[in-house]
Formats: sequence, C-alpha cells, structure tokens
Amino acid sequence: MKTAAVSEMKASLSEYLLKVKAGEEVIVTDRGRPIAKLVPIERGDENIPAHLLSLEKAGLAKIGKGKIPKGFWDLPRPKDPKDRALKVLLQEREDSR
Repeated sequence: MKTAAVSEMKASLSEYLLKVKAGEEVIVTDRGRPIAKLVPIERGDENIPAHLLSLEKAGLAKIGKGKIPKGFWDLPRPKDPKDRALKVLLQEREDSR
C-alpha cells in the first residue's frame, strides 16, 4: 500500500489515480497523519469470480473488457502433437463425475 502526503498527491494526482485504477490502495497523509484512503471502486459485476478479482488485485491477472481483437480466431493454434491438453481436459472431466 502506497502512502502520499497531500502536497505530493496534489502534484502527482494523475500518477496516483493510475495506481488506484490498477488496483493499488493509497493512504493520504497530512503532516504525517493518515487522513484518507484511495481505493478502487468495486466493479459491481457479480459475474466475475472472487478468485479472479483477487488475482487481478495481486497483479497476477488482468480481467478483459469483453472485446476480442479482430482476427483473433484466425491466429494459428498452438502445437500439441501428443494431445496433452486434450488428455488433461478429458481426465478432468472424468474425475469430476
């Protein structure tokens, strides 16, 4: 969690807002005493699982905006000559029954 004095916050507000937008919390101090806490607004989207939100907050994942780039489906697929991904998927499905 980042801490910033009021004077520093005023001088670099856009930088601190970018940090908050990225999920970081910022404590604002006045003469060394905490007076406010800037935190990101909750998305309000109950469709996003909590574990994904926590990964995003930790900086380990980024939740998309729901738009797939043009030409995405035309990209070449990764090679898996031994069908390992398929075998793992089928095993997971079998184990969950």
